[in-house]
This record gives sequence, structure tokens and C-alpha cells, in this order.
Amino acid sequence: MRKALSLLLALLPTSVSAAPSGYFDLLPGVTLETGDTWVSNGERFRLYGVQSCLRGTAYTDKHGQKRDCGEASLAVLAAYIKDTKPVCAPVVKKDGIAYVVCYATVGKERLDLANVLITSGYAFAALNGEGMPYHVPYAVAEKLARDKRAGLWHFEDVQHPAILLSREVNARTRKAEQ
Repeated sequence: MRKALSLLLALLPTSVSAAPSGYFDLLPGVTLETGDTWVSNGERFRLYGVQSCLRGTAYTDKHGQKRDCGEASLAVLAAYIKDTKPVCAPVVKKDGIAYVVCYATVGKERLDLANVLITSGYAFAALNGEGMPYHVPYAVAEKLARDKRAGLWHFEDVQHPAILLSREVNARTRKAEQ
């Protein structure tokens, strides 16, 4: 009897919700800064290859009301964290930010959280200084979301945050040259 019980206990998972080795749980209660960045235990994290809508930028909803695009991205990230309890692994640490990849579990499927945010139309593929995506599959997912008019792409005046960030950098460069 004791052997049977030991065998049964060995076959049962010891922790259903624990993150695998090298990963950490992304749970509700972290401080979301944007739709791609959060703080937990004093450390900043950002989804690798993702750019959320910028806070303070607006889009016009179907009722003609101006809405904060960054707040929409943040709300969707918060919902995915709450509903899917993602686990994340660090990719690189740069300038005090740990860039991470995360997967969310929906049913029995493990899904790349960044890809889910992008295909749902509430995040974008992040671009490097040369205007190229950090992760090409995210750019493909973004194009599919844009073509389907998913999420924020449904609204005519939504602008890719990379365009807005590029304009800001160019304006600072011009000002510094004067």
C-alpha cells in the first residue's frame, strides 16, 4: 500500500502553477507602467520585441470620443495577465530593464504573450534604430492584425508608436543641431 501511495504521489505534479526552471510567474499585482512594461519587486521588465501604444496618445472610438491609446494597451495587458497567468523568462538586461519572453496558457495551449497582444491589435512589433523589427514574426503578426483591423487597428487615427517615437527623436536631433 505504501509503495502504491509513493508511486501515485511521484506521478502527481507537485505544483500546478509553479513556473518552470528559469521562468518566473507574471501575476496580477505587478505595477504596470505601459502595455509592455511593468515593475515587480523593484525590478523593471519589458516584453521583448513589443511596443505598446504610447500613453498620452489618442485614438477616436466609434462614438467620436478621444481615448488614450496607451491606456487601452495597458488594460489589455492587465486582462491577459489576470486571465492567463503568464510565465516569463529573461532574454537580456539592458539599461536597468530585463527584457523577457512570456507564454500564456489558454486551455491546453501555450501561447507567446507578445504575439497574442500583437495579433489582438493592442500592441505592435518593436522596431530598432534602423526601422527593422526586433523579431520578424511579430511584424508579420502585426500586419495580419492591421489587415483584419483587429483591436486598435479598427480605428482610423491609430498611429504605430514607432512613427511617433521616430518623429520625437528626429525633432530632438534637429533641435540639438541648431
